[in-house]
Amino acid sequence: MINWLKYKYIYFSISILALSLGLFGILKWGLRLSIDFTGGVMAEYVLGKDVSIEDIKSKIENEVKANVSSISKVGDGGSYIFRISSLNDNQKEKLKDILKEAAGDNFKELRFENVGPSVGPELVKKTVYAIVISSFFILLMVARQFSSFKFGISAILAMFHDSFILISSFSWFGHFFGAEVDFLFVTALLTTLSFSVHDTIVVYDRIRELQRKEGGEFVSLANRALSETMVRSLNNSFTIIFMLVAMILLGGSTIKWFAVALLLGTIAGTYSSPFVAVPLLVVWNNWEEKIRLRKLSR
Repeated sequence: MINWLKYKYIYFSISILALSLGLFGILKWGLRLSIDFTGGVMAEYVLGKDVSIEDIKSKIENEVKANVSSISKVGDGGSYIFRISSLNDNQKEKLKDILKEAAGDNFKELRFENVGPSVGPELVKKTVYAIVISSFFILLMVARQFSSFKFGISAILAMFHDSFILISSFSWFGHFFGAEVDFLFVTALLTTLSFSVHDTIVVYDRIRELQRKEGGEFVSLANRALSETMVRSLNNSFTIIFMLVAMILLGGSTIKWFAVALLLGTIAGTYSSPFVAVPLLVVWNNWEEKIRLRKLSR
């Protein structure tokens, strides 16, 4: 049996380093918000044939001087939806000239709508509410299932650890690669919350099972539970990671950063369950034991 928890302070140091880098990125650069939060233009054009999205995006950014959030192909009729920062009349005409050049006689404008930024604050508020409410009920559920708040609080702290790493990593991606935070990112964030807790509960359940059947020192039980669930956890995570890597490589620019966010969330969740949630639980248990012995010695 591997003594995983012998290195618990190394795991904490890795997490503190990752969280510190994330905090630095957020304070230094912040997050690049898409038009879902800031407002902009949503337009749909028929180009009548397959075009290079990367080439069109590059031309719009260089010649129209507009920030392109996404370009998505719709159906098989050669229609494309463009999500772009706000345009004045001159920029709109330049955009149409670029698309007419690419489409030729097939060019047709289906819609051109200005999207207000009012949805942004509302979406942020609802996302925060969703995280707080789900965290509260997860805390209660885990605490009830394991008959102790230390299990629930340790699981929630590991979940926040994963969430912060995912959010803050996009400040780095936004600064160096132009990645934006949009509706899909919020979806990836909420998915990460559930994945993180799910993996943690598997390990906690094994600790409880060993405690009931065999008893013994808590650290030894935790080490044994980690050894017995590690392969299963890694196999489960790798199947998701392989699929997400394929999406990043082959899925196109529209879902690229959504897949990256899910990939980061999966990696963080896989790491935090054995190397954050369980060490936190063991440290908490050790403190409880020391306090109990101190009271007995008086």
